[in-house]
Amino acid sequence: MSIQQAPNITTTRWRIDPAHSSVEFAVKNFWGMATVKGGFSRYHGTLDLGGDPAIELTVEADSLDTENEKRDKHLRSPDFFDAEAHPYVRFVSESAVLDGERLTVQGPLHARGASLPLSLEATLRRSGDDLELAAVTQVDRRKLGMTWNMLGTVGATSTLTVKGRLVRDS
Repeated sequence: MSIQQAPNITTTRWRIDPAHSSVEFAVKNFWGMATVKGGFSRYHGTLDLGGDPAIELTVEADSLDTENEKRDKHLRSPDFFDAEAHPYVRFVSESAVLDGERLTVQGPLHARGASLPLSLEATLRRSGDDLELAAVTQVDRRKLGMTWNMLGTVGATSTLTVKGRLVRDS
């Protein structure tokens, strides 16, 4: 299929390809001297700029992995994600505007029974018949009820990054 025959970004429904994507976070720890990085291994999402909502991303909270089993257990606990009571972290757009390769998105992030309005800029580029997406935003975990912070060792703001490939949803 030539680039002229490739599906139209704004009229095609796309889904995230987990095999070529990532949902990751980073947070300063130990009074800003170290950064803890992690990600989620189970998630799904769609992009449909002609639909409502235009963007949905659902992450399974218990798929969190920082490569430290003890820390992961704590992050899944009621002190943070409370994954047993709230198994999903979800973002649903209220608006999404594509201008060239720049995608401006607004909508609530839902986690552990709370929601937080987010505004973010993403890059959306064609890659053959697929799309490449890169989005980064900052989240204050305290506004989602994640207030545990023994001796101030965990930073309040996390950087959330979603990168990946979107394929036509058939």
